[in-house]
Amino acid sequence: MAKKNAKNKASSNTIALNKKARHEFFIEDDFEAGLELQGWEVKSLRAGKANISESYVLLKDGEAFLFGATITPLNVASTHVVADPQRTRKLLLKRRELDTLIGKVNRDGFTVVALSLYWKKSFAKLKIGLAKGKKLHDKRDTAKDRDWQRQKARIMKNAAR
Repeated sequence: MAKKNAKNKASSNTIALNKKARHEFFIEDDFEAGLELQGWEVKSLRAGKANISESYVLLKDGEAFLFGATITPLNVASTHVVADPQRTRKLLLKRRELDTLIGKVNRDGFTVVALSLYWKKSFAKLKIGLAKGKKLHDKRDTAKDRDWQRQKARIMKNAAR
């Protein structure tokens, strides 16, 4: 019987992605934050029932909170608890990281967005990004650059033949 190797794991650690964030914002810096979750939320995350596409991070009273993230409760996991799918969840960050985020948001006009939700060992982690909003012409430039990179790769692939 062969041993299971942790490096050859078929499943992904990613629970949910916010693809719209990279389209709407310039991501300057990113941080890893823990989440304060209830038991039914962990079971729902294991089942992949999370959506962070409409979520954002609010900094209030020296703490960070995740708003707008939806974790759909499982029917069997939350029978005795009234489950709120859009509950405000506290983010667990170090004091220095919090101070950096608060300073950048207040002084420099940055915003904090949720980028991805994933498992790290047995803990659910949220990657948050320090971001500036894109204007319409910036979005067009990004799309143009992405198309050019795709065409360039196609040309190089055919030139190698």
